[in-house]
Amino acid sequence: MELPPTEAAPVPAEAALRRDDDAELVARAQSGDIEAFEALVVRHARRVYRVLLGITGNHADSEDGVQNTFLKAYQHVREFEGASKFSSWLTRIAANEGLETLRRRRTRRRESLDDWLAEHEESFLPRNHRPWQKNPEQLVADVQVRELVEKEIMKLPAKYRVAVMLRDLEQLSTEEAATALGLNEATLKTRLLRGRLMLREALAPHFGRRRRGEGRDV
Repeated sequence: MELPPTEAAPVPAEAALRRDDDAELVARAQSGDIEAFEALVVRHARRVYRVLLGITGNHADSEDGVQNTFLKAYQHVREFEGASKFSSWLTRIAANEGLETLRRRRTRRRESLDDWLAEHEESFLPRNHRPWQKNPEQLVADVQVRELVEKEIMKLPAKYRVAVMLRDLEQLSTEEAATALGLNEATLKTRLLRGRLMLREALAPHFGRRRRGEGRDV
């Protein structure tokens, strides 16, 4: 099955298919309807790409990962039982694909991030913390600042970047994100907290300037 390009416009399909929700499309795909699965690809390709880019930090790897993710989803779609949303199930496949890419990338260089963190623990304290009306995870919902937030998330160390991406951008539950990353929930929460603190520190100067600019317009 040939998958449509990640950034391409939606492929031609019957209007009825485009209107169907995921459950209906999944049921059709499980019955062998390739057109229904292609509609799911079109609907979720950007989401899958964002997850992979957040994990790998590389556009080429992410494009390859999108193809692999949907091929695996197609091969195993009959195993999807509907216990979670299809988008969450698909995100877990994408996360696993991204993590496998990272594991392959580390074959020559495997410096322990945990050791690095132990030496630089103090660097994670928010030095430029400023009071906000909204916290970083809530700001993700604001269309005007999403691009800036995503840019700063991409600068986080990989283990924290992935936790923040899955929970705050892709809106997976703690359980779903932990399962996708092969972690227990306590570890996921620790990484998420550190990632959010680092993100808060990185974003504080931007929003400080934004508030001062708003004040001048009054």
